[in-house]
Amino acid sequence: MRAPFPWFGGKSAVAEEVWTALGRDPERGGVRHYIEPFAGSLAALLHAPVGRLETVNDADGLLANYWRACRAAPEDVADHADWPVNEADLHARHLWLVGQREALTDRLMADPGWCDPQAAGWWVWGCSAWIGSGWCSGDGPWIAKDGRLARRDPCDDGDDGTGINRHLPHLSSAGMGIHRKLPRLGDAGRGAHIRETMRELAERLRDVRVACGDWRRVTGPSVLSAGGNPVGVLLDPPYAEGCDVYSAGSGKSVWGDVCAWAVETGRDSSVRIVLCGYDGTWTPPHDWRELAWKARGGYGNRGDGEGRKNAARERLWLSPGCLDPAALRQSVLL
Repeated sequence: MRAPFPWFGGKSAVAEEVWTALGRDPERGGVRHYIEPFAGSLAALLHAPVGRLETVNDADGLLANYWRACRAAPEDVADHADWPVNEADLHARHLWLVGQREALTDRLMADPGWCDPQAAGWWVWGCSAWIGSGWCSGDGPWIAKDGRLARRDPCDDGDDGTGINRHLPHLSSAGMGIHRKLPRLGDAGRGAHIRETMRELAERLRDVRVACGDWRRVTGPSVLSAGGNPVGVLLDPPYAEGCDVYSAGSGKSVWGDVCAWAVETGRDSSVRIVLCGYDGTWTPPHDWRELAWKARGGYGNRGDGEGRKNAARERLWLSPGCLDPAALRQSVLL
C-alpha cells in the first residue's frame, strides 16, 4: 500500500531495505514492535504486512489527525475528500485548516481516540491538489479579515502562524494523490476509488497506535519495552540541511538530538535503528553500517537543481543490532 497523497521525502523507494534491516517477520527473528517517531506518509509501515505492535507519531496535528481518522472513520474521510479541484475552495480550506491546527493538535494530544474526519478529508484533498511544498505551513501573508481573504498588514509583525500562501492547484490531467487520473473511470469511478482506498487504509491501520507530539514521547523506555524484543525504530527526522520545524526555541536542531539518541540507544542490540539523512551530515559510530540510495520522483528531482543533487545523497544508517541486508541478499542468492 501507499499513502493517497504526495509527500516530499517519503521512503517508499527504500522501504524494502528498511524492512530487510529490521526483519519483516516477527516469527523469524523480525522486530516485534515497530516505532516511527516522524510518521510522514508512513511509506515504510504501509510496505509491510501486519503482525507486530506498531506505534507512529508526528508533531503535525493535521497529519496525525489524518492517519487517526483514516483508521476510525474512513467513509467520513472519503466523503470530505471526494471533491473536484477548485482554486477558491483550495484557499478557503487551506485557511480554515491552518486556523484549526493548534486546537486540533491539543485535542489529539489529550485524547488518543479523538479525530476530526472533516479536517482529515479536507487536508488530504488539498495536499493532493496543491503544487509543491507549503500546504498548511501557516507562514503565508494571506489571512481571513472580516470574512474575506486579505493580505496581512506589512507593518504587523504579530505573525501568529495562521497565514497562507496563494497557489494555483494542479490543473493538469495527470493529477496527484487522490486526484490522479484513473484509466476508463469517470467521476463516479474516482469517488468509488477514494472510498476503497480509505477502507483499505482503515484495515491496515486498525491496530496502529497514532500519537501526536514530540518524537521523544514514543522513544522512551516504556514504549521501547512494549511488545517484546527486538524493537525496530525508523528515524526520518527533518534533515540537518533545510527547514527544521521541530527546533524552534530549542537552540539545537532535532537532527542533532535524534543522532545523539540513536548512538546511545543503538548500543542495545535488541533495538534496531534505521536513521535517514544526507551524506556528509553525520559521522556514525564505526560499528554502524551505511546504505546509499537514490530518491526518485518529486519536483525536487527534476531539472539540475539542488533537489536532483540531493537525491543521490540519501543514506540509511543501520545500528549494530540491525540485520545485514548484504548478507541476507547473499544467502538468498546461495
